[in-house]
Amino acid sequence: MMSQELAARVAGNLRQLRQARGLTQQEMARLSGLPRATWSNLESGGANPTLTVLHRAALSLQVSIEELISPPRATVQFYPRGTLPSRRRGGVVIRKLLPDLLPSMEIERLELAPGSRLIGVPHTPGTREYLTCESGVMVLSAAKEQWKLKGGDVVAFSGDQRHTYMNPFEEPAVGYSVVILTPLTPTSRVESDAGQ
Repeated sequence: MMSQELAARVAGNLRQLRQARGLTQQEMARLSGLPRATWSNLESGGANPTLTVLHRAALSLQVSIEELISPPRATVQFYPRGTLPSRRRGGVVIRKLLPDLLPSMEIERLELAPGSRLIGVPHTPGTREYLTCESGVMVLSAAKEQWKLKGGDVVAFSGDQRHTYMNPFEEPAVGYSVVILTPLTPTSRVESDAGQ
């Protein structure tokens, strides 16, 4: 049985997320595949939802279940430079651009030192990737071709193939990678398991 405090938290989060998207309860019911009465009960705090119902609500709002059940966040949060996760791979510094996880999406800032190279890991089949150069010059190698990107250039490509980011030049380069992941379906998991 869901506690009253947790039910009230879920109700408030659902209401806030729905209203931020400018959607009605009827529209959310349609998007989630839940009856309108169920959505209304969720937002009133009077429901005792199953995990399946919470999962459908979260998917329709494009958030995690954790976001539905967590305490409400402040409406504005400030993250000073250096507080978001970053990692170094050779001469490349990779920084997360957003503090929150976005379902099926990765957004990162790439700082390529002169002469550096980063080999990208192929993602799930159907994944799209976008690379834009902010400063310097970057070279993307994918699909047996190469693209030279200068400030403001963008390349869109299939992220499910081998790809490499390079800076063969003498000046540092900065770019941004946006990856739109295709979730694994039960059939694609079976196919990928069979290929191993």
